Formats: sequence, C-alpha cells, structure tokens
Amino acid sequence: MRVILLPDPQATEAFGALLAERVRPGDVITLQGTLGAGKTSVARGLLAALGLVGEAPSPSFAIVQPYEPPEVRFPVMHVDLYRIDDPAEIEELALDDARYDSLLLVEWPERAGPDYWPDALRLSLTIEPDGTRGLTIGVPEAWRSRWPT
Repeated sequence: MRVILLPDPQATEAFGALLAERVRPGDVITLQGTLGAGKTSVARGLLAALGLVGEAPSPSFAIVQPYEPPEVRFPVMHVDLYRIDDPAEIEELALDDARYDSLLLVEWPERAGPDYWPDALRLSLTIEPDGTRGLTIGVPEAWRSRWPT
C-alpha cells in the first residue's frame, strides 16, 4: 500500500473534499488513527464539500452526529466510536439501518472489530516524525470502479 503525505490540516481537509466527489448514500468510510492524526479533518473536508456551512463538530461525546439535507446533499452520519467499550453497543446505534440512505463516516472503527464493515473505504492516518500526516487507503471491491488507480 502506498502512503500519501498530507503536509498540513488544509491538505487533510482537501483530501476529504476530494472524497465528496466519489461518495454516495450506502457507503461507509472508516477513519483510523491516533488522537490528533486528522480523522476529523478528513470528515470536515468531506462534509464541507457536501454543502455543510460552518465547521463540523467532532462527534466524540454525541457518538453519532447526523447531517440531513438541505445542510448537505444527502444524509450523512458522522460516527465516533472512541467511547464504545463493547462492540455489542454498536447495534444500539442502528447504523446498519442508517446505511440504506446515508453515508457513514466512522472514526475509531477498530472499536467495532476488524470485520464490521468489510466493504468500507478504509483510511488510516498516522502522524509522521516531521509532523505531516501519512494516509494509507484500503480500497475494497465495492469502490474499485470509483477509485483512481
């Protein structure tokens, strides 16, 4: 897998904006990385490109932050599983039902277990020694026709 270097928060948000050109309802994008790696910055860039005015809050305390038209082009559920201790708790969030008409952006997906969303576009962010962010992208079969090679 290739690592893309994102030099600053603006580049991280710009990558999120590029994702907006490829997403559709029913998709899942997982965002993995340590605290401060840029997960929420990617989500903010994507949400802004989908029409959200103003800065999207981190859903750390709410766990699920929904966005509905007309504030965005189509429904988006921004999910932060950081405070989930048991994968069984995720069932209570009804995310699988929301997937029918929404895009799911899921931070801390590892809290759900490794196989929870096998068809998700998997983004993994790291903080590099020089302070830039490293982005590794796992592209599942469901995304191959929409993803640049």
